[in-house]
Amino acid sequence: MNDSTKYEILSKVNLPSDIKQLDLAQLKTLCSDIREFLIDTISEVGGHFGGGLGTVELTVALHKVFNTPNDLIVWDTGHQAYPHKILTGRKDFLKTIRQLNGISGFLKRTESEYDAFGAGHASTSISAALGMAVARDIRKEKKKVVAIIGDGAMTGGMAYEAMNNSGILKSDLIVVLNDNNMSIAPNVWQISNYFTEMISHPDYNKFKGQIWDLTGKLDQFGDRLRRIAVRLESGIKAVITPGMLFEALGFRYFGPINGHNLHQLLKIFEQIKDLKGPILVHTLTEKGRGYKPAEEHTQKLHASTPFDKLTGQAHKKAGAATSYTTIFGNALAQIIKDNPAVVGITGAMPDGTGMDIVQKLFPANYFDVGIAEEHAVTFAAGLATQNVIPVVAIYSTFLQRAIDQIIHDVSLQKLHVVFVLDRAGLVGADGPTHHGSFDISYLRFIPGIVIMAPKDESELRDMLYTAIMYKKGPIVLRYPRGSALGVPVKERFDLIEVGKSEKLEDGNDVALLALGSMVDYAKKASKLLGESSVSCELINMRFAKPLDTQRLDDIANKFKKIVTLEENSLAGGFGSAVSEYFADKKYKNDLLRIGLPDYFIDHGTQEELHKLIGIDPQSIAEKVKLYCNTKDFTEEVIVNGSN
Repeated sequence: MNDSTKYEILSKVNLPSDIKQLDLAQLKTLCSDIREFLIDTISEVGGHFGGGLGTVELTVALHKVFNTPNDLIVWDTGHQAYPHKILTGRKDFLKTIRQLNGISGFLKRTESEYDAFGAGHASTSISAALGMAVARDIRKEKKKVVAIIGDGAMTGGMAYEAMNNSGILKSDLIVVLNDNNMSIAPNVWQISNYFTEMISHPDYNKFKGQIWDLTGKLDQFGDRLRRIAVRLESGIKAVITPGMLFEALGFRYFGPINGHNLHQLLKIFEQIKDLKGPILVHTLTEKGRGYKPAEEHTQKLHASTPFDKLTGQAHKKAGAATSYTTIFGNALAQIIKDNPAVVGITGAMPDGTGMDIVQKLFPANYFDVGIAEEHAVTFAAGLATQNVIPVVAIYSTFLQRAIDQIIHDVSLQKLHVVFVLDRAGLVGADGPTHHGSFDISYLRFIPGIVIMAPKDESELRDMLYTAIMYKKGPIVLRYPRGSALGVPVKERFDLIEVGKSEKLEDGNDVALLALGSMVDYAKKASKLLGESSVSCELINMRFAKPLDTQRLDDIANKFKKIVTLEENSLAGGFGSAVSEYFADKKYKNDLLRIGLPDYFIDHGTQEELHKLIGIDPQSIAEKVKLYCNTKDFTEEVIVNGSN
């Protein structure tokens, strides 16, 4: 692992206070050190990469000018905050990032006092920062509040709701728009830089304030002069900047400025930090800055497993099966080829959801709506009213943001929208902000919705086909992150009867009712239990809603002891559904529910986390064995592994 002492300036920097006395030349060297340290470390351990390379100068400038942690810096997600972690006491821990018991890949309040707000989802920083600014005013404290938003987060409507409220409240707040997508011609750069420097200069703002006070004493003539001055300044901004939208929302706009020009960043932050009211500084940065493979492939190296530092190519695991994501993308493209009424929708995650395959093969059937999950769902609802079949592919954790739209705009109207939830269950290194722990729970209570989960990639293809052929309303397909099981995949698609399970193994002692990813674990646990003379009947339940009640009746009549297995929160999940059904039918069977516990689970590999919470095959076998040998059964006894 890299020794941080080899970096000239960075080796002497552990906290923001260490950079306060550095001159511009030293700060530039520090930026180079941070960039090199990031490349060296993340190429070895993996992590979010491109965004952080683009915010090095911005991060150094913020910590140089502002007095953190008293002044509050609020980052939007953690993709762009790795340099912030390096400068705030976590440099030597970066090698542990996203690993079990290591530091988080995102912002985390319990990890550092410099992480003012925890964030793994986008578009939250302005809302949180405004809350902090208002709290500061209520408490009559002296501190600056800065929100950094970017990396696509401005496509989220929540950001504009927050900006509108900021303009109304008029609290002192600085928002930095880290724009790494806009290109601008060099001649415009120079005009814009000149204008931004002029209107941000203290002398200009002092003069403007004096003129404003003077004209306020001149009755109607003064009002006319004010209106002329406002139109003049606004007119210049309208010609040379994209700032009119932000001005309309109540912000004073400065920019765009070069987000890699450290001198300019330091100057602008010094000049605007004491201005009153909402301020927006628009910086233009380059994602992957300083590392050619990341500059050329911003999506590919947005986040990465360990990779070759020279080429940027990920280290491939020998014999790894195709991912569920790729299986889905190929299946959807195959279906669209035969049915052009099917379209794919994603929220700024084409590569992460497999929609890049559809984008490449059928661009007219592909829609990326940005980080706007609420809009994605209602957009899909609109399509569905016109006999188009929308397939909305969104990570399980991100679909949480659109629950009202799923209920009100889709389900209430019984619209045929197909929801494909990638990353259902524990995702591993991204941790609790990204675990798909709750989708069964937050969807199951919706009337008329169908929720299914495949046991393998072949069943995933058939379930996708079934969902697209289903005409009665919304239908959900959830599957885990990572490699599929490697089972053979047939070319054709077969319909699955909605609400029907399948028996995989006959047994006599206990029934294992498994859903989705847990079917494979249940198979392995059943084998282990067989070696201990515990005979298991294994059912692939397929559907969390509607339940196969005929199967449940048969199981209840045959077995005293029944186990449900799911990779979803036990609270309100599949096991809860079975328990509710048994209670309604007044069945007296013992029921052991195995799934995700009622607390947030940290980051680590999927395998480490499964073992940690006791849902890996060995742990399942041990729990079921204890369960079968316990006369006075309580679920708490089995979960805690003691009698």
